[in-house]
Amino acid sequence: MSRVCELTGKGPMTGNTVSHANNKSRRRFLPNLNEVTLISDVLGQSFKLRISAAALRSVDHRGGLDAFLAKAKDDELSANALKIKKEIAKAQAAA
Repeated sequence: MSRVCELTGKGPMTGNTVSHANNKSRRRFLPNLNEVTLISDVLGQSFKLRISAAALRSVDHRGGLDAFLAKAKDDELSANALKIKKEIAKAQAAA
């Protein structure tokens, strides 16, 4: 399983570990991923997603999964999240 947030597309970054003697060796900075269950108000269904802690805060700030996905760019979303976004848009258009 890749270490990429399903909603924001955040992935690992690289950098240096710098010792007290200023020796440098390569390291990876991994995103803080959590598996959470988010509920769609429009669909009345829950979805399990692997998202970063920052994305979880953004979902809460924007007012839920539906509002977050409505504003999210398609190229940042995973295939699973993109499918959920299209289902929500279809349900909102029908209502």
